[in-house]
Amino acid sequence: MIRQLKTRWSDGISETPLSEYPRPQFQRDSYQNLNGYWKCAFTSDDRQPSDFTQTILVPFSPETLLSGVNRTLQPGEYLWYKREFTMVPGFNRGRVLLHFGAIDQIAEVYLNGSLVGKNEGGYYPFSFDVTSYLQETNTLVVKVQDFSDTSYYERGKQKFNRGGIWYTPQSGIWQTVWLESVPQNYLEKVRITPDLANRKLKLDFFKNNDLPVRTEVVLNKRLVASVTTGRDSVFIDFSEVEAWSPENPVLYDLRFTNGDDVVTSYFGFRSFDIRTAKDGRKRFFLNGKPYYLNGLLDQGYWSDGLYTAPTDEALIHDITVCKERGFNALRKHIKIEPARWYYWCDRLGMLVCQDMVNGGTKYSNWTTLASSAFTTSIDDTAKNYKIFARDSEESRQMYYRNLKRMVEHLYNVPSLVLWTPFNEGWGQFDSKKVHDYLLELDNTRVIEPASGWHDQHFGDINSKHIYFKAVNMNKFDDDRLYYLSEFGGYTLKLYDHCFNDKQTFGYKRIKDGVQLNNDLRTLFTRDILNNIDKGLAGSIYTQVSDVEDEVNGLMTFDREVTKVEKDTLIDIVAAIREKYEKL
Repeated sequence: MIRQLKTRWSDGISETPLSEYPRPQFQRDSYQNLNGYWKCAFTSDDRQPSDFTQTILVPFSPETLLSGVNRTLQPGEYLWYKREFTMVPGFNRGRVLLHFGAIDQIAEVYLNGSLVGKNEGGYYPFSFDVTSYLQETNTLVVKVQDFSDTSYYERGKQKFNRGGIWYTPQSGIWQTVWLESVPQNYLEKVRITPDLANRKLKLDFFKNNDLPVRTEVVLNKRLVASVTTGRDSVFIDFSEVEAWSPENPVLYDLRFTNGDDVVTSYFGFRSFDIRTAKDGRKRFFLNGKPYYLNGLLDQGYWSDGLYTAPTDEALIHDITVCKERGFNALRKHIKIEPARWYYWCDRLGMLVCQDMVNGGTKYSNWTTLASSAFTTSIDDTAKNYKIFARDSEESRQMYYRNLKRMVEHLYNVPSLVLWTPFNEGWGQFDSKKVHDYLLELDNTRVIEPASGWHDQHFGDINSKHIYFKAVNMNKFDDDRLYYLSEFGGYTLKLYDHCFNDKQTFGYKRIKDGVQLNNDLRTLFTRDILNNIDKGLAGSIYTQVSDVEDEVNGLMTFDREVTKVEKDTLIDIVAAIREKYEKL
């Protein structure tokens, strides 16, 4: 039996869900949230329906319990949204921008009967200047198509024939919809690049005017620097700085003034790179010191909202549970989260390893599953595009476009330290070229070129996924950094909190909580602690929570039960830290 599980936050959701400011990395005081109850309709063709017969709670996808719809959008269908709104008095300061956090996969946006824009790609924020379309009362209509895994678009773990490691597909609006008003002259974005080693901050301004920008830097409510410039870039020097880390997540506040436009932001002084430690091994270095990356695989799924967390408090809960158990990193697995998730990682102190979302056509079982058993790495260049489901030129070009969108979207996130462009051969192609392009986009972070099976034997990281058996460090057979980017996945199924009574996926079945906690201690001692001296530099345990058939989480899918106790791994984490302090 398939269960629709509520989380503890479900019943407290307001009629305007997720009403917090959606973009804390670039915040103004002009904000009108359009989340809430909209009308919707499903059609078999692209003609706008005359009647919108259903009600949906935005921003929850129609496939979710929280949406109130509980219906899957099929590849040959269209999903239509409709909402009327008026702006609050005095809201319009000159220009009005309409923002969408993300819509899966293809969207057309109409305001008062006029097409204002289109977007392809289900994981990226986009916006339109709608000033000229506005009326006293406004009708907003959004048309959506979603092909999920039947085309080459990015889709993550979504699959129409769900099961095992593949999950229920979802569609449509799944992040906040909101209005923002700006003056005629305004800042479009600011690129923030801290330099811890040289105690400098570089700011690149993107604006629609020639007016100067005044920048104020505040630490602990004290002004520590200010500068005004008419140039597009500026460097700010500091006599002393305080470094950001998971143990000390100190953030500097920023205030930008460009004419009448005022924007607030923040940053952290943090460095993260790969160096050779005193033992001659390659290690991750955080703020100039060896640092073991002790992470969890985080797929960002919720039993009642799928991709969309029910509340802001739910995001905080997951990060806090992981920190309390000694983990300092989350590998955000083939999903891009709303901006507030990254904000809470910045604020609470949690490193982020960010995957690019996988795409491509139908995957070959040999490429994505069977080859792992034989540790065979397949060449991912042009001769094997078809094997990797990337024989479509448009698919490859779309990947590059959206890789750039992801980097530009998340560049200013202090907690984000590592990019992973490909996972386990799912739509992998030309990983050397992709690595080099990603390095051009962002040379401030570490790149793991291919996580898991199809290593192309270049770059700084030797990445392995090892399940079912003990870690054999002899498999890490070169001079790169050794990174166990997936392992574990121990399965404990709690039937009162499981999605699927009949199907269970995991890598070792556990009978009860006592065995789980004991076996985790054994696993982390054998595979992690005992391999630190052999060069292991980081690890990602699978996973934060159960997801549908997968019941290998620290928590159940509904977050009601945390299966791993707070103190289970704390002394092992302390022993790892002690080893690293000697490097």
